[in-house]
Parts: sequence; structure tokens; C-alpha cells
Amino acid sequence: MIPNTLYLPELREMLAEQDESGLREFCTALHPARTAEFMEGLTAEEAWTVLQYAEVPLRVEIFGFSEEEKQVEIVETIDRAEIARLIGDLPPDDRVDLLAEVDPQVVEELMPLVPAEERRDIQRLSAYPEDTAGAVMTTEFARLSEDLPVGRAVEEIGRQAEELETVYYLYIVDDEDHLRGLVSFRQLVSAMGKPDTVIGDLMERDIVTVDVKDDQEDVAQKVARYDLLAIPVVDDEHHMLGIITHDDIIDVVREEAAEDAYRIAAVEPLDEGYLKTRLFTLTWKRGIWLTILFLGAMLTALALDEYQAVIKSIPWLVLFIPLVISTGGNTGNQSATLIITALSTGNITLGDWWRVVQRELIMGLLLGGFLGIIGYLCAALAAPSLLAAAGGPITLGLGVVCGTLLGSLLPLLFSRLGLDPAMMSNPFVAGLIDLIGIIIYMKVAIAVLHPG
Repeated sequence: MIPNTLYLPELREMLAEQDESGLREFCTALHPARTAEFMEGLTAEEAWTVLQYAEVPLRVEIFGFSEEEKQVEIVETIDRAEIARLIGDLPPDDRVDLLAEVDPQVVEELMPLVPAEERRDIQRLSAYPEDTAGAVMTTEFARLSEDLPVGRAVEEIGRQAEELETVYYLYIVDDEDHLRGLVSFRQLVSAMGKPDTVIGDLMERDIVTVDVKDDQEDVAQKVARYDLLAIPVVDDEHHMLGIITHDDIIDVVREEAAEDAYRIAAVEPLDEGYLKTRLFTLTWKRGIWLTILFLGAMLTALALDEYQAVIKSIPWLVLFIPLVISTGGNTGNQSATLIITALSTGNITLGDWWRVVQRELIMGLLLGGFLGIIGYLCAALAAPSLLAAAGGPITLGLGVVCGTLLGSLLPLLFSRLGLDPAMMSNPFVAGLIDLIGIIIYMKVAIAVLHPG
């Protein structure tokens, strides 16, 4: 791939010469995403000047593909009246997301300049809590009346299309905006041979919807389950409020996946990219969980301290402590990852908890038995007798069973409490199982070696 920086001198030369035809060709020759990439090295003023040579719809697309940091810089730098017109042309959900990142003082100066209808829409969408369906929906969608003939419906969609983000689905609403049904654009085109057919006879009435207050992760799962290109958002009275399109769902999935990955690794999710996050912020987001895990490790040290007398009398027990706690911790990590992933993809629900327990218990016994045999062979080399060596495999087996059960049940418990199951991170599970593993190991060693 040719580095984008190679095009900057040419772009700047065209800007210096006010090469109108060259700049117009630059804006139209490539996909808007590529055009935005080639503009990355420009200043906010230079980028804005280039955008002026694109027609409004194309200008909005190129701007939308620009890096968020560049978008914010342009909004905060360029003349407020010009930016207000751009804000009015952006898709409703995109402009709300953008303004949330802009300096509040700039937003306060911009809002009175934004057209009244768009201003009300921004205020309405901004009121919905973050990460809900209302916060990611767009209020621009194709709407029709069910008593409209197909011929007139085609004309109506042609009139609305210029203002819409998508026309995959055409939503049928009544006079009070209650959602009555939907017709796909393909259905409408297929029915053009019978222009007098009423839309109400074509529409599907059993519609998959989401509530405006639903969590965005639940919305993404529903869209994936039904393989939809867009999903309507309604309120408690089934008023049609907006739609969430597939491109927004992709953003949600990426955001949720990144958030889960951070939490599974015991890192507080980053609001910005790794390189854009300040070192102090990054240190804090890592340090807060490391501190919690450190305190958990201290409990393990205290547990070991309780059994100093046993360790002094049977020194070879120390050799197998890392083996016991790491095996239990690794097993718990596996179970936690499997259950967190299954919950996030909708493969299991809280109602499946008993089935999960049964499966993990059986797997724990199988894995524990297999690893216990290997552990026994290893322990026999260091233990004074074959009976003494039995403590290792017994502990391994019990530790693995504990690991599978805790690793699977803790994410389910967090989900039941309304918390993100990914917060039950692998290091957290491992630390808890380390503590339990030490206690089990010492209790078993005492029972086997000092049965009296």
C-alpha cells in the first residue's frame, strides 16, 4: 500500500494553487474512506477547504470516515456557522456521538446555529443513556401508510430517499407513529407490476423490534439472531422512534468485544486507543485491578503462613505448590472464558445455570483425573513413599473441579446481579482459586501424611 503521506505534497500544492478541478476530482475519484485516509496529514483548516469541493452528501461521507480526533478538531476549529450546517447534514446518531466528544463550550456555541428540527433531534437522542438502543439509533427511516397503493408508495420513497440513511426496510406506521408492519424494498419493487395493491396487503405484521431502553449488546444479539440489516426501535406504547442499522451494530459488536477483552485481562476498558490514552490514565486503569489482585495474592500468602509448621516438617510439599495453584487457576480461566463468551453470544442464558454446573462438574472430574495421574507420577519421584505421593493427585483433582465450578458460576453470578460477567476476569478467578488450592493442598497433605 502506498503511504498516504506521499499524497500530501500534491494535495497542498492543489490547495495553494486553488486547483478547483483537481480538488473536485480528488474528492470524487476514490471511495470516501480512502479520500479521508489521504487527508489524515492535513490540518483542520486544510481538510475543511478540501471538503468544500465535494457535494454535500459526499462531504458528509468523507467527514464521517475521518478519524474521530480529526472530526473533533475540525468542529472546534472551523467557523461555527459553517460547522452548524455540516452538523445538520450528518446522520442523527453520528452527530450526537460527535458532539459528545467536542468541547462543551463549542457545543453551546454551535447548538443555536443548528437548524431547529435537527437541534430538537440532537437533544432528544442525547437524553438516552449511553449504551442503550436509543443512544445508537437514527431517527431517519423510510415510513409509509398502510392504505397507500404501491404506485404512490414508490413515488413517496423516491421523495424520502435523499434524506434517508437506508431504505432496506420500509416501515408502516399509523397517524400516531405506532409501528404497524414493514415492507422490504425488494417486496415493493416486486409488486410494481400491480401498482394498485395496497401496502397493507404486502406488509409483514410480525416484526422483530427492540425497546429504546434495551442494552446495545442485547440489540446486537437480536440483529445477529434474526440476520437483519436494520431493526426498529420502539417505546413502551410501540411508537416507532428510529432504527439501528447494521453498520451501527458492527460498531457495537467491536466496542463490546474490546470491552470484554479488556475486562477479561483485568484492565478497565479504555475510552480511547492505546496510544491516545495518557500514561497516567492507562496506569490507573491497570493499577486499580492489579491492586485488587495483589490484595488477593496476599490472602494466599497468609494461607501459606498458617501452614508453616507443616511445610517445615514436610519440605518437599513446597515443590508442588506452583503446580497445584497454576493448574487450578488455568482451569478456572478456561471455564470463565467459555462462559463469558457463551453469555455474550447468547449461546447460554442464566436459566441454563444447572446444565452448566453439570457439564463443568463432569469436565472437572475428567480433567482432574487425567492431570491427577500425571501429577502422581511426578510426585512419586520426590515423595518418600507412594502413599505420601497421593496428596498431589488428590489435590490436583479437587483443584481442577473447584476451578471449573468457580470459573463457570462466578460470571453467571455477576450476570444475575446485573453486572458485566467479563468483570469476573481471568486473573481474578485465578487468584481466588489459588487461595482455595493452597487450603485444599495443605488439608489433603495433613490428612494423608498425618491421618491421626
